[in-house]
Amino acid sequence: MPPRTRGPRGRSVAKPKKESALSVLDQRTGRSYTLPVQQGSIHAPDLRQIRRSETDFGLLSYDPSFQNTAACKSSITYIDGGAGILRYRGYPIDELAGHRSYLEVAYLLVYGHLPNKNELGDWLHNITYHTMLHENVKKFMDGFHHDAHPMGMLVGTLAGLSTFYPEAKQIHDEPVRQRQIHRLIAKMPTIAAFAFRHSIGMAYIYPSNDLGYAENLLTMMHRPSWTTGYTPDPVLSKVLDILFVLHADHEQNCSTLAMRTVGSSHADPYTCAAAAAAALYGPLHGGANEQVVAMLREVGSRDRIPRLIRQVKAGKRLLMGFGHRIYKNRDPRAEIIKKVAPEVFQVTGRNPLIDIALELEKVAESDDYFIKRHLYPNVDFYSGIIYQSMGFPVDMFPVLFAIPRMSGWLAQWQEMLLDPDQKISRPRQLYTGSGLRHVPRSGTPD
Repeated sequence: MPPRTRGPRGRSVAKPKKESALSVLDQRTGRSYTLPVQQGSIHAPDLRQIRRSETDFGLLSYDPSFQNTAACKSSITYIDGGAGILRYRGYPIDELAGHRSYLEVAYLLVYGHLPNKNELGDWLHNITYHTMLHENVKKFMDGFHHDAHPMGMLVGTLAGLSTFYPEAKQIHDEPVRQRQIHRLIAKMPTIAAFAFRHSIGMAYIYPSNDLGYAENLLTMMHRPSWTTGYTPDPVLSKVLDILFVLHADHEQNCSTLAMRTVGSSHADPYTCAAAAAAALYGPLHGGANEQVVAMLREVGSRDRIPRLIRQVKAGKRLLMGFGHRIYKNRDPRAEIIKKVAPEVFQVTGRNPLIDIALELEKVAESDDYFIKRHLYPNVDFYSGIIYQSMGFPVDMFPVLFAIPRMSGWLAQWQEMLLDPDQKISRPRQLYTGSGLRHVPRSGTPD
């Protein structure tokens, strides 16, 4: 039986199990150190004891881009890149996508368990009845130029919402915090649809309480007018909901780091979400599927694929949609999207880009160059083709990414707030600038 200790309120709890320790010999001084290892990591501040003298600051770890640094402990999303595994709160992604709705998965991410019937009813009610935007938000969005990028409009509007809900600053008041979570998840499709309608000069279509989450987005985007009937295709609504599940969270990526970092200053969630969306705006993050579509359009036909492959192997260009920072095997999300693509094409007609994509994947899978480098299709490779087939313009692709990712951002933000180990983010640096210099006296050359 593991050793016990006294926890809060005198209750007996098990001591955390120490995995092992790391012995370090500092060859600069000849001193030895023992650093505890827990969960396959060392506590970075433990390095501070390794110093050359008493006045030395101590050893730092240098890790640009956080390639091998854990900035938090999280129970939300688990990824095994080598095995191609993605799980939300322990549930495999393939058991959730298509079997549980996006809003059920959003609840799972935020609260840690799938909702029962009553919990789901309350959750759906709270999301449904917070979809409307204040009329002044509409005026605010009208101020954007007619050709403003929808993602830029989304970022600006999210930040602006913080001025409409000043109570959101009370981040440690749980009922208030939950209300902002409801609002942000609920209003994302509305903001996205309004941004799209603004960009094409059409009147805004308000959300309907009678429609589901994905159905509402499709209706607000594509309904010609209030006086014209429109029923979104149930197949497209279902596939869009699956895509939302696949994009809901993905561990500590760039935008999630932005959400946590800004949140660590105790900013309100709207400001944090705007920062996260701004990170997602970058072409290396949320804009990747747009680049895939551009590449496939440029290729144009299957007989031009060998030329593309030669250019990639010669280092003249990148193969967009292949490879992933985390996955060294197949991206499980890409496999799911590939399976549902035919359902979309039965409704929309076959997108000719899919034939180029399938042939490109086939060629890359049989080439040692790509096999040795673990370059397999990622989630962006097929998602852009599906979005395009469903009638979404390319500029909307990152917005469609941001809509479902909001639930993941909020889950990560709330987890960060409730984690006693988290303080305001403040990484160290290795200074490489000039040593002490003095300002020259007036008239004296430097």
